[in-house]
Amino acid sequence: MTKPLGFEFWRRTLKGARFVVAPMVDQSELAWRLLSRRHGAELCYTPMLHAQVFVRDANYRRENLYSEVNQEDRPLITQFCANDPEVFIQAALLAQDYCDAIDLNLGCPQMIAKRGHYGVFLQDEWDLLEKMIKLANEKLSVPITCKIRVFPEIEKTVKYAKMLEKAGCQLLTVHGRTKDQKGALTGIASWKHIKAVREAVNIPVFANGNIQHLSDVHHCMEETGVQGVMSAEGNLHNPALFEGRSPPVWEMAEEYLDIVEKHSPCSLSFVRAHIFKLWHHTLQIHQDLREDLAKAKNVDGIVEVNRQLKQRCQEEMAKDESEWNQTGLPFPHWICQPYVRPPPKDPNTENGQKSQETKAVSVKRALEDSDGPNDAMSKNKQKKKARNPHKNFCPELKPKYIKCEQCGNPKGNKCVFNLCRGCCKRKAFKEVADCPGHGLKFKTKALRQCNSDTSGGGLTNGKASTQTVSTAVHDPLQA
Repeated sequence: MTKPLGFEFWRRTLKGARFVVAPMVDQSELAWRLLSRRHGAELCYTPMLHAQVFVRDANYRRENLYSEVNQEDRPLITQFCANDPEVFIQAALLAQDYCDAIDLNLGCPQMIAKRGHYGVFLQDEWDLLEKMIKLANEKLSVPITCKIRVFPEIEKTVKYAKMLEKAGCQLLTVHGRTKDQKGALTGIASWKHIKAVREAVNIPVFANGNIQHLSDVHHCMEETGVQGVMSAEGNLHNPALFEGRSPPVWEMAEEYLDIVEKHSPCSLSFVRAHIFKLWHHTLQIHQDLREDLAKAKNVDGIVEVNRQLKQRCQEEMAKDESEWNQTGLPFPHWICQPYVRPPPKDPNTENGQKSQETKAVSVKRALEDSDGPNDAMSKNKQKKKARNPHKNFCPELKPKYIKCEQCGNPKGNKCVFNLCRGCCKRKAFKEVADCPGHGLKFKTKALRQCNSDTSGGGLTNGKASTQTVSTAVHDPLQA
């Protein structure tokens, strides 16, 4: 049987899906997909899976795809990250019987993708991508799709999309942000890029970016002409987004936790992350329950924290509005609503005005300039500084260690062998020697044992002890 392609694939296999839940690492697992489908989602993606790990690790395959087979969870697209055509095809062949299409991730902008050389960091390697897509289109029994980010130039983005279509891509999801738009620099997605791609290709296109409410979905489809709209952050904060509802947070949280119980096992870290997202605004107020949620050891613990949050919110609802409406949010904090990232702060501005002294100074913080005030350090370094106020992060001021003669690790300053502790311990044990610098007393203990044997034994023991002492007292430093 010939596999459906292009618009036929979208209409027949994907049932003309318009409302799509994005692939999200550790977040779009089975329980969350089922919750999203109950509230309007028509198509879901698995979390991004690592093709190489998927091929070599049977447990990884079982935990991330095989054990999550559910008839309610269709249509479903499995997404992989990969940079090797053969490995990608092997992984796709192992997954194709459990989904309706295979997606190649060409949009992940995170540092882990840069180190692993996949995601958006492949967007300049067109020959490699063409080979991967073409091979997948030939070998797989299900269609191959792609999720990309745009280039700053619309023309280059269109050329990129047309290359993927020509190679065999049957559906294209376009995230309207560039490689550098992430974290605090996320910014606004460009629907102009998405519209240009949609008008240039002859395959279905999904849009991704700037989706916080159902009205945004309709606006995006009207402005770009795409076949469907994908949501990630918006869906995590409000799973009922595609229904056009903003329900109380506890309604979504309780339903999700009920699904988790029915479709276990589900990783506790996934569950905790979802509850943190749903209750994000409320947890800014009830910090004590934030700590309790972080320390919960099992799903029952998370259920209890959710119950307490619900109880506190319902108590607040009974009060006068002026007492609780101090958050600056469009809705009360216990209502599902999007989280809007604050714009990045310019460290050289004060009350929105740049001082004369800093106009000529670059706002980019040098790596070694990390021993200043807390707002000039990363959050991780700030935490370390809080634990140890004397912690020094400046490479120039850090002490230079002399390396161990054997392994290259820093040697002990007072080691008699000029070695690190590990190498010193092995050498001292082998030669029955002491090292005061590392607190090792193999020779001392041997002598003590010999003296004990001599005082407690007869002539035979004495002879044996004499031999032992002669061996034990051999000191390599005196040789």
